[in-house]
Order: sequence, then C-alpha cells, then structure tokens
Amino acid sequence: MTAPSPLSRRAFTRALLAGSTGSIAALGGLNAAIAQKITALNQKFLDDEAPDGVYWEEIRRLYEFEDRFIMMNNGTLGPMPKSVFNTLMRYHRVQVTNPYDGYSILPAVRESLRTKLAAFVGASPEEIAITSNTTEGLNFVIGGLDLKPGDEVLMSTLEHPGHIGPWKLKEKRAGIVIKEVPLSATAKTVDEIVGAFAAAITPKTRIISISHTVFITGLIMPLKELSRLAHDKGLLLLADSAHGIGMLDLDMKALGVDFLASSPYKWLGAPTGVGLLYVRKEAVDKVWPTVVSSGWEANAAASKLDPSGQRSDAALDALGEALDFNTRIGKSRIERRIKVLAARLKQGLAEVPGVKVHTPADPYLSAGLTAFSMGGGLEPKLVDFVREKYNLVVRTTGNAKAGTYGIRVSTPIYVSTKEVDMVVEGVRTLMAHKGRAT
Repeated sequence: MTAPSPLSRRAFTRALLAGSTGSIAALGGLNAAIAQKITALNQKFLDDEAPDGVYWEEIRRLYEFEDRFIMMNNGTLGPMPKSVFNTLMRYHRVQVTNPYDGYSILPAVRESLRTKLAAFVGASPEEIAITSNTTEGLNFVIGGLDLKPGDEVLMSTLEHPGHIGPWKLKEKRAGIVIKEVPLSATAKTVDEIVGAFAAAITPKTRIISISHTVFITGLIMPLKELSRLAHDKGLLLLADSAHGIGMLDLDMKALGVDFLASSPYKWLGAPTGVGLLYVRKEAVDKVWPTVVSSGWEANAAASKLDPSGQRSDAALDALGEALDFNTRIGKSRIERRIKVLAARLKQGLAEVPGVKVHTPADPYLSAGLTAFSMGGGLEPKLVDFVREKYNLVVRTTGNAKAGTYGIRVSTPIYVSTKEVDMVVEGVRTLMAHKGRAT
C-alpha cells in the first residue's frame, strides 16, 4: 500500500480557512487522509523501534510547526496534531452555522468520549469523569471526600502547587492534617519511595495523595507499589498524573489507584479545557459531587463528578480525535519512543562535566520529563540559548533551596535525536564558558 503524500501547509491552511459549509467535509477528508497515513506507516514499518527514521519523520509531519519551532516543554502545554485542530475547528463551526446541532446532537459526544477514554486508560466508562484539567479533577476528589478533624493525608515534598492547594483548603475547612513525606529530589529506587511512605503511616492516616509524574524532577512514582501499600493498610490513593495520559501507556487496573487526574493537552495533543478524572468503581461512593444540577442524586457513576451545564463540545470531540491519533500510532510504541529519546538526553547530559541530572536513569521510574542543573546561574541562560540558536523551547523549574532548581526538557514523539543532541550541545557550550570563567 502506498502512503499518501504529506499534507502541504498551503492545502491545510486553505481547507481550514474556507468559509463555506463544504469546508467541514473538506476537513473531514483531511482527517481521513491523516488516519490513512498512520495506517500505511504502521503496515510498512510494523514495530520498528528505531529512535529516528522514516516512520517518526512522517509522524512529525502530522503536526503544524512554525519556522522550525519545536516545543520541548509538553510538561506545560503540548501542540495539537493537525487532525485534532481540524476537529476542533470543524465543531466550533457548528455553533456558528447551526446552533441547533450544538445542543441537539453534539452533547451525545460526551458519552461516546467517556467510553473512548475508558478504553484508552484501561477502565470502565462508569469510572470516568470528564473535567477541564488536572487541578479541577484533584479539587473534585479532595473537596468531595468525607474526612474528619485529625485525619491525616500523606503527600511527598515534591508536589505541584495545584495538588497542594486543594489539600491546604481542606485542612483549613475540615481540620485534617497534611503530613509531608520527605523524598530526595534524586530518589532512585522503588524501595526508597515506598519505604518512606510506609514509615509515615499512622492509625490516623486516611489517604496517600501523590504525584504520578513529578513535575520538577521527572520522577515517575511507582503507583502500583504505592497502591498496594495503601490498600494493605486500608487507605485510599489519589494520583496527580498531569503528564500521564499521552506520555505513558496507562492502565488503571494495573496501577490499582483509587483516583487519578490527568491533562490530555500536555502529551496527548488535545486542546486545553479538557481533562480526565478516573475514580475506581469501589471508591465512587466515597466522593460527594461538588458542582451539580438535576439528577445527581441518582447517579452512582464517576460521571456524577462531571461539571454540570453547557460544555465546549468542540473541545470534547477534539479530545476524541486526539485519543484516536494516539491509538493509531500505539500507546506502547509512543511510550517506548519517548523513553528512548529521554534516555539519549540523560546519557548525553551525564557526559558533560558539572551537570547534575535529577531524573532517574531507570525507565520504570522516568519517562518524558528530564530535569538537570548546571549551576552558576546558567539554567535561564540555557533556555534563551537553545531558543535563539535552535528554536527549541525548554523551561526552568524547581526551587533552589529545596535542591530541585534546574532545566526541564520534554521529549515527545515528534522530537528527533537531532533536537535532543542540540540541547546537549547547548549545555556543553555554556558549561565550557563557565569553566573558562572560573
């Protein structure tokens, strides 16, 4: 089978900007061509695991980057593939041209999307709530749990402010106690992490609330082992997995968590404004809904936590297309690609004298986020250097006092080894200047 030629930028833009109703059909045709493209690549290259090569070059063409710009900060926000953007515009146009369909037909998308999300993360549709982002999902669970004064929640010292904030509010309103479990910024083993939490559990502990993907170090917390610990002690486990969907091949049943919130607009390629909240079937009745309309009393599924009222059906449908895009490539293939690129980056950084890599080398405890420090105030200079010289976007993150300040680099599927090596070369250049200055 011959793969269709890549869509030209001109054809893509012309179809997108067309003002007639016929443009909707044109955009549908573009999406079909993209789906055919991925199918043809899969048939031709099967399970080719090369870090680069024709397969990944062609996948990269399915994104629309400007002037060699490459986003290597998916930890904050990732780009949409062309097909996802097509879908978003296609259904926004419905509200412009035929608002009737906007409330009579499109809302059905939500339930079909719930089923698609469930299949993508190894859950049942009854365990899926559709939120706006990770922070909202965390708030729904934390705000909805019945906890009493003195009840303890265990968190690590590596949590995101969007995860800490809801628990701080709960502490003020309900009198619970937040206990921080000290974890090294360079934690390297499963036993080290699980052991720290096991030692912190007391008779008053009710829940472990933990990052899955630690935003400042790139550590992947061992959720399966932590869930086993929690359930053995009669505790719940909540996971802040903001980066998980689209970066990792998630399987809720295998992870064993009670609650997990994620943001598909980072690694999955969805638009902003859509999020995933997983609630294990056995834990649904432990959470009160926060935002309700009619009918909530009779709802015994995770969907009772969905924000009520009118939603952006275009964004929901675009999320569905993002799930299709990733599924066509293959979740496990995506995770392997991301980890291979990250491993190359870590290996290159480790060879530069004076650079400290914060992210574990173990692929079980790391994935698409790699964090490192250079010292001497070079971190923000590197951000500017690689943007100005190579048109790559990376960011600083962390806290100097906590020993976590550094650079964070994302290695999504559209990045090549060339860009990874550019980052390392930028580090070498600045570190060499630092050495001469001292």
